Parts: sequence; C-alpha cells; structure tokens
Amino acid sequence: MASETVRDSRTRAQERLLVPLVVFLFFAWGFATVLIDSLVPKLKGLFSLNYAEVLATQFSFFIGYFVFAIPAALILSRFGYIRSAVIGLVVMACGCLLFAPAADLGVYPAFLFALFVMSAGATILQVSANPFIELLGPEKSSHSRLTLAQAFNSLATTIGPWVGALTILSGSATVNTAGLSEQALAALRRTEAHVVQFPFLVIAAALIVIAFMFWRIRNDTAPRVTPEAARIGAMAAMLKRPRVALGALAIFVYVGAEVYIGSVMTNYLLQPTVLGTGAPHIGRVIGSVIGLPGLFSSNPVVCAGQFVSFYWGGAMIGRFIGSYVLTHAQPGYVLSACAVVACALALTSSQTTGHTAAFTVLAIGLFNSIMFPTIFALATEQLGSETPNGSGLLVMAIVGGAIVPEVAAHVADSTSPAAALFVPAACYVCILIYGILAARGLGMPTQNAAG
Repeated sequence: MASETVRDSRTRAQERLLVPLVVFLFFAWGFATVLIDSLVPKLKGLFSLNYAEVLATQFSFFIGYFVFAIPAALILSRFGYIRSAVIGLVVMACGCLLFAPAADLGVYPAFLFALFVMSAGATILQVSANPFIELLGPEKSSHSRLTLAQAFNSLATTIGPWVGALTILSGSATVNTAGLSEQALAALRRTEAHVVQFPFLVIAAALIVIAFMFWRIRNDTAPRVTPEAARIGAMAAMLKRPRVALGALAIFVYVGAEVYIGSVMTNYLLQPTVLGTGAPHIGRVIGSVIGLPGLFSSNPVVCAGQFVSFYWGGAMIGRFIGSYVLTHAQPGYVLSACAVVACALALTSSQTTGHTAAFTVLAIGLFNSIMFPTIFALATEQLGSETPNGSGLLVMAIVGGAIVPEVAAHVADSTSPAAALFVPAACYVCILIYGILAARGLGMPTQNAAG
C-alpha cells in the first residue's frame, strides 16, 4: 500500500508538471494559426482576390486536417503523446519558415503551400494534445480541463490578431496597379509580401524552443497509448457510433463557422454599411473609456484588424467562465444554449448595419468559446483505448474550416457579406441539435444515460 501511495503521489506530481506544458502548447499553436486571419485582408488586397479566392488560405490550412489526421493518429499510436507533440511542433515550425521563400517569390500559391505544411504540424498537435490534456487527471473533470486549456489557446488567438494587425496589416492593404508593368507589379508584391514573413519566422523560433522543452521530458511518465489503437479501419468504425459520428459533424460545422467569421471580420467591419472608415473613431472612444486613448491605430484597416481581437477575446473569456460552468451544469445543454445565442447574433448582424452589425458579429466569439472543447469531450467520452481513433476522426472533421468558409465566401461574392452570415447561423443550428442529443445520452450506455 505504501509503495502504491508513493507511486500515485509521483504520478500526480508529473501530471502537475505536464498540464501547464500542454496548456502552453495550446497557446503556441493558437497564436500561429490565428495570424491567418490577418493574412486574409493583406493577401486579398495584395493579389486583387475576391472572397472565394482569398479564403483558399483557410482551405489550404484546414484541408490538412483531413489529409493528415490519419497519419497523425498513427504517429500518436507509435510514438506516444510527448514525442508526437515534438513532431507536430517541428513540422509546424517548418511551415512557418516557408513564409520566407514565399515572400521572396511574391506569388500567392507559395503562401498556400506554407500554410499546408503548417497544417500538418497543427494536425499532429490537435490529435495528440486534446486527448492528452483530458487524460492528465480525473475523468470527471476532463471537460473542465480541456476547456481551460482551450482558454489559453483563446488567449493566444486574442493577442494574435493585434500583433497581426500591427505587423502584417501595417501600411496599405491594397496595391495600386495603375500604370505598373507586369515586372514592376511583381516587384511591388514581393516587397509587400516581406511584411508578412516576419511574425511567422518569430513563431517558428518559438515553436522550436517549445519542442526542445518537450524533448527534454520525453521519457517522463505520461498516459500510455496502446500500439494497436490508431488503425484506419478502427477509425472508420467510429462512424457507426452516433455520439462520435454526430460529434464529428458538429466539429465540422463549428470550425467552419468560427473560421469564416474570423477570416472575413476585418473586411466585414470595413464595409461602409458597418464601420467603414469610422473604425478608428470607435477605437478612440474605447481607448478613452479604458484610459488608453492611443491604443487603437488611426489606420482604418489596422484598427479593424485590431477589433478582431475582441472576437477571439470573447472566446477566451467564455472558456475561462465555461471551465467553471461545465463543472456544475450538463455540458450538452450548455453547448445548446451557446449555439442558440451565437445563431441569433449572426442573424442580427446580417440584418442590421452600423454599430449593431459590428458588435453583434464580434460578440459571437463569446458564445463560440466552449463549443469545440465541449463537443470534443462529449464525443470521446468513455472511448478508453479507442480514444486515438475517435480523436483522429474528430480532428479530420476540422476540415470544415476549409469547406464551410468557401461555401460562405461564394455566397458573399454572389450576394453580400451580410447575407453570407446565414451560413454560420445554419451551422449553429446543427450544434444546437447535437448538444440536446448528447445531453439526452446519445450513444452512451443505458446506465450512464440514465445518470
């Protein structure tokens, strides 16, 4: 008994070390991926793209979750949680480094390729880190622990747009092509493209440092992954489990809605019917209220980019609140309630103008907050040794970030950005239904459903 007590104490001490490291991992990849939102308005103007064309950035990144999810699950099964995190960090750093040659070339497809490589590393991190943080403690608090980790991911996605606005969006977001020869235009685009590379090179260095930290503790005790866990056939078999299959659909539409809104937010706010060139005035008012009058840029594009931080900041605040609420309320019903409000906000923004349209679309982030971690935890609940298969399938569903934004972008190009908000609104209806079904015990053993 004494030896078991000592061993349990050692395990708890190791968990206390691993939890903050894994939480920091969530922060790191969140910061890297959210900068894509700042890329969208920059590349849209730089290469004279419409919404469907520029959202190829998100397509290139999020399609990687579909392509690399199965290989990532196999990596997790073969190397375990800590070594898989190292592999994911290094691959993602390589993608960030590719922004340097992309800037030198000054051509749009080169940036898309860099994002695709980044997505390979991000996929490995998603497959390994989400179940990892769930297993680092009691099962009854797994929802709360994953939501807390996602809150730090949201802290990064709150800071990231601000940094992106001040670096990537500095200067002009459009290119004046009047009177320029083809060679002169190419040279101008290369010059402007170099602004894009700097934050990604800094991120690459940070990711390598974090990878080294994980490599130092690669032999520490961590939850084990059974060698046979991640198999393609077994992953496909997860589709026969309604709780997992519908959870994957919920992840698909959630990520699609979140990514689309975040990606077009800057351009949406800059519309004359929303904030237009009045964005800096709103920034000055907000800055004066909080005692920081110079906080927001006087450049309308940069200021609108800074406002995107409110969208992701809402998600951060909501996740900190949610990590507490989910320990006292049924997760499925909390998920449904958030989906109802998010849907209402999207519809309100689409049907209004000015400050109302701006603030309602920004507020969606607050109610997006608990959706991903709650869906993920609900879908993988009590999977046991099959967790890597379920995790792999759910991470594949993140490909919704590639598909849904393209659908919404085509609606925006053919009608208006306001009308395109009906697409994410429909996504939230799907999440509402999943939350209710999960709360009623969808796919769970009878005794658990009854409880």
